[in-house]
Amino acid sequence: MKIVSVFGGSAPRPGSAPYDEAVEMGRLLAGAGFAVATGGYTGVMEAASRGAADAGGHVIGVTCSLIENWREGFGANQWVKDEIKFGSLRERLYHLVSFCDAAVAMGGGIGTLSEVSLMWSLIQTGEIAQRPLVLVGPLWRGTFREFLSRADGYIPERDRQLLLFADTPADALAVLISEK
Repeated sequence: MKIVSVFGGSAPRPGSAPYDEAVEMGRLLAGAGFAVATGGYTGVMEAASRGAADAGGHVIGVTCSLIENWREGFGANQWVKDEIKFGSLRERLYHLVSFCDAAVAMGGGIGTLSEVSLMWSLIQTGEIAQRPLVLVGPLWRGTFREFLSRADGYIPERDRQLLLFADTPADALAVLISEK
């Protein structure tokens, strides 16, 4: 079974548009036969896990003792079937970007940007094999449009093409399926 890592922030709560969108992403991925790996906690991670579990999919939560010590009482969300726990954030991050067949980034903050940037860099340098990295929604389009417009001479076209964009979860699934 192919694994898709879903990156996204911890802030969205049930009933919010970003949460509902991540539930849909997880549901669609599981419905297409993908296992879903997330950071295992709240927000987008919880929502994607929930959507995948509700669709009968396999959910992997990649968690971290450091985060749980920093946020007392924090643990893997209830939809995680298999938990992989690391001691450090660095190990967790590397696992999420390396041990997947593709990744989808929903909205998020610093951690999500770190996941996207690290995966893009590891693919670009050949440290990990090329795989789809799909960025969903206007946050990513705007961020990378601005960044790439000011990065003339720094990022060749072949590396720019490693980033794939989608407007909706359904569009992201279509991109993943077309990249198989």
